[in-house]
Amino acid sequence: MKLPAKHRVASIDVDAQYTFTPVCPDELPVAGGDTIAPELNRQAAFAGFRLGSKDAHSPSATWVASDDKPAFSKVDGDHADIRWPLHAVPGTKGFELLDGLPHPADYDFFVWKGVEPDMHPYGACYHDLAERQSTGVIEFLRGNDISTVLVGGLATDYCVFHTVKQLLAAGFNVVVNRAATRGVADDSSRHAMAEMIQLGAHFVHDAGELEQPDD
Repeated sequence: MKLPAKHRVASIDVDAQYTFTPVCPDELPVAGGDTIAPELNRQAAFAGFRLGSKDAHSPSATWVASDDKPAFSKVDGDHADIRWPLHAVPGTKGFELLDGLPHPADYDFFVWKGVEPDMHPYGACYHDLAERQSTGVIEFLRGNDISTVLVGGLATDYCVFHTVKQLLAAGFNVVVNRAATRGVADDSSRHAMAEMIQLGAHFVHDAGELEQPDD
């Protein structure tokens, strides 16, 4: 796939944290989630800007699942939809980015999401489920005249899916790198990919399919 000039391309690492890998089996482990860092780095080489996001959740979050309130049951309130196992608590292994990725301070733009105990957003572009409060990602991209965003991270069927939808709705050309993302479940990942394609996202097998224009 031929890309625009490098200064018009951004790459985003969505929630590439250990909380979504088998390294943290009691959180939200995604098979193979701990293997994507090299591919995220490869796609970033095609971009003039690199963005990232992290889940950052309180251990007392209102949406945390328990024995009497199981995971995936509905949550009352406007800012979280369902319950999840506790994950991505700052200061824990699960909160950390995968080895081999830059420190958050070394990205060009970085977002921490879900800090409020009663808020559990998915996409990296908005702090709230109603998509009213911007994280600044869209404004950063527009301010730097970005036309194309390369997307990878965890997980395909949740945070990557919602981030891609938000970027498409904002008018960006979006390329999802399959080798740089993993899904929670096969069925939901297939549905998510089908919807992303229907909405206009492009998919590549890996960064080897990306090409920069000739000088």
